[in-house]
Amino acid sequence: MSEITLGKYLFERLYQLKVQTIFGLPGDFNLSLLDKIYEVEAAHGKGSMRWAGNANELNASYAADGYSRVKGLSCLVTTFGVGELSALNGIAGSYAEHVGVLHVVGVPSTSSQNKQLLLHHTLGNGDFTVYHRMSEQISETTSFIRDIAAAPAEIDRCIREAWVKQRPVYVGLPANLVDLTVPASLLDTPIDLKLPQNDTEAQEEVIDTVVSLIQKASNPVILVDACASRHHCKKEVKELVEKTQFPVFTTPMGKGGIDEGGVDGELLENDPSLISKVAAKLNAGSNSASRFGGVYVGTLSKPEVREAVESADLILSVGGLLSDFNTGSFSYSYKTRNIVEFHSDYTKIRQANFPGVQMKEALQGLNKVVQAAASHYKPHPVPKIKLANTPVTHETKLTQEWLWTRVSSWFREGDIIITETGTSAFGIVQSRFPNNTIGISQVLYGSIGYSVGAALGAVMAAQEVDPKKRVILFVGDGSLQLTVQEISTMIRNGTTPYIFVLNNDGYTIERLIHGENAGYNDIQPWNNLALMTAFNAKDFDAVRVSTVGETEKLLKDPEFGKNSKIRMIEVMLPRMDAPQNLVKQAEITSKTNSES
Repeated sequence: MSEITLGKYLFERLYQLKVQTIFGLPGDFNLSLLDKIYEVEAAHGKGSMRWAGNANELNASYAADGYSRVKGLSCLVTTFGVGELSALNGIAGSYAEHVGVLHVVGVPSTSSQNKQLLLHHTLGNGDFTVYHRMSEQISETTSFIRDIAAAPAEIDRCIREAWVKQRPVYVGLPANLVDLTVPASLLDTPIDLKLPQNDTEAQEEVIDTVVSLIQKASNPVILVDACASRHHCKKEVKELVEKTQFPVFTTPMGKGGIDEGGVDGELLENDPSLISKVAAKLNAGSNSASRFGGVYVGTLSKPEVREAVESADLILSVGGLLSDFNTGSFSYSYKTRNIVEFHSDYTKIRQANFPGVQMKEALQGLNKVVQAAASHYKPHPVPKIKLANTPVTHETKLTQEWLWTRVSSWFREGDIIITETGTSAFGIVQSRFPNNTIGISQVLYGSIGYSVGAALGAVMAAQEVDPKKRVILFVGDGSLQLTVQEISTMIRNGTTPYIFVLNNDGYTIERLIHGENAGYNDIQPWNNLALMTAFNAKDFDAVRVSTVGETEKLLKDPEFGKNSKIRMIEVMLPRMDAPQNLVKQAEITSKTNSES
């Protein structure tokens, strides 16, 4: 075909970048556009592209975020006004946390806009750009397309910006343009996704300075944060660790950014000999994982981790996002001023900034010379992993402390692990991931309910990457109630995630911060296990565990370890039980909130 509709052009471009699931909801201004999804599927075969069909736009935006964290880019389609505004909370989270999402909004026709008609979904003032202007504040770039001739180039530009900058991008697409045609030959030229090249002279200065600092350092460490994963630098970071053998640590947001060497499927029981065996494997690791020292959260870190990081004489920080919950309320206490920060769009060495020296290319350059620079280094031991050995029986009631230690040994290489804001996001810090694990948690933006939608996006991405890849969600009973409808979408699309519902009778994180017994932290108890039936699931498991014995039996079941069906596991926990780092963080947050 010499011509192709603009709507099909958009989805063909996304298909070229392996974006195969489109999230969102139908509305009268985007219906013709949505038809083109099925045209792309027909052109490339069943399953090549699909419409997720979310329950609402907020959930759809969370799902697009989760999908992008697995595949690097996603697409969300909403309708004008009512639809796009409902999605903006999730889009803001993607902007804050560096996640590439193409937000396509079906808007009224150009003729309706020109006549300033008082259409539905408007504010009744003839202003069709007001919602677009709202999105400008939480988008890397925006485009309100009006000219069919310029439209393909604008679409290409917006897709490139979303991928390269890893931030949301807004595209307003008038309903009358999606069926107009453009040259099909435009698809023959791939979108250029290469990062702009760093300034050669500035990068050479950065590398020379870093090499000099490394040559003088006797106790350096590497600290990996969220943007190392978001901006596709995991390979470069792993190479840096392997070539230098420096100890490497992550932040809470950085979990999954470096191999941690966790035990793949090892069964941990209340047996000191087995616990020692697992700890030995964790500490042995392999390659970069053998240099993993734990999670650094400032004053909330384990003492041995805090000492190892804060006593370093050189810190190589990669992809830092230094938010309060990511830093133990800004409690980093480095003893050295020799700090190198590699970021997605600049590098900072001590007090000197190097704008435009992006970390991916800078790390690639550094890795070519770093092994020689670090040849004098005698590897310092990394903190040893200590597993909890609290005496328990099969009848012992579950606690957060026991749970997060236990699931570490149930995780497998390649898992995608999603944790909700609250006890889950703090508890997962205590766990040890196997290699090649993706961790998803919205630590900075912290919108409760995010994880359920994100799990949908992640599990649909996992289906496309490797159907055997397990997607594991940990969500509190309170957070679940905000976005529970997306479990229905998981069922509709035949996905098979694990949904661990941590039932501690309400908003425990809020109770810890303020109002332990306040009614506003209560929720209406649900019969959570009945949700699978309510959402018309046909092949599922729904189980409740409240003791150590029940949990052990479940996690040891080989069939349970296979993601052959959707599973909900309700985990009954005491109301005020929480990971210790959350208890300490809540105390700090409560104090900060009350200060004048």
